[in-house]
Amino acid sequence: MNVLLASRYRLTEVLGHGGMGEVFRGCDELLGRPVAVKLLLPDWGDPFAAARFRREARTAAMVKDPHVVAAYDFGQQDGNYFLVMELVEGRSVAHELAMHGPLEPERAVDIVQQTAAGLAAAHRRDIVHRDIKPANLLIDADGTVKVADFGIARFVTDPVSTVPGQVLGTSLYLAPERAQGLPATAASDVYALGCVLYQLVTGRPPFDGDDPTDVLSQHVRTEPIPPSESCPEVAGPVEELLLRMLSKEPACRPSAPEIADGALAPPAQRPSGRFWRWGILTAH
Repeated sequence: MNVLLASRYRLTEVLGHGGMGEVFRGCDELLGRPVAVKLLLPDWGDPFAAARFRREARTAAMVKDPHVVAAYDFGQQDGNYFLVMELVEGRSVAHELAMHGPLEPERAVDIVQQTAAGLAAAHRRDIVHRDIKPANLLIDADGTVKVADFGIARFVTDPVSTVPGQVLGTSLYLAPERAQGLPATAASDVYALGCVLYQLVTGRPPFDGDDPTDVLSQHVRTEPIPPSESCPEVAGPVEELLLRMLSKEPACRPSAPEIADGALAPPAQRPSGRFWRWGILTAH
């Protein structure tokens, strides 16, 4: 494949497919840098697809953080919209799970803390991602985790526009309040991240099933099985925080900045000269 888009972006190969479009590897010939370009797939049955795509570009561009995939440009050519983004040379967390199965707690903690840092940047701009899951977390070649795909993100200040009975997002990672049709908040992203952490250490989400409606019901009514029952090394501070992230009550969950900082113990209990991260000691 060799296509020049907007007289600037040379598209060379397909990197992946999403719900709204295809993502291509490309090169910005003006600046001489590699990029990823997302093209909106024509959907004549959805008159709001273009508006959502523009919204994705706007929200992604507002969040500037090393742990969020950067948005560079947005435009239209021949009636087709495109979004130019940072190219992440690596793999998704979903791919890492598929390749290696459950991760060591230290590795899982690192992925979740980095993700929380990206979410904290979005939440500071009153943006809720609404679709945190392993497939939307990308690991760069240097190990940096970046939050991707703001396709269904919303501003906290926006009026609720969801059609009654419609639930946006992925059922395996959907917070109880969202399963009940309530608006998404920053705490909803934290719950989804808790589901990801649970899956990282056990190999499966906290709630599962063939019927998405049944899964949503579990999020609302069923307490998660403590992950230490199948992964004993998670017992202690990591499990305690994980279960707080999965609290049915949004107000009981920690915030994204708290998770990113790893501040579990009171200051007097934190060892001096070292970082205290979720009960795991790491040297400077």
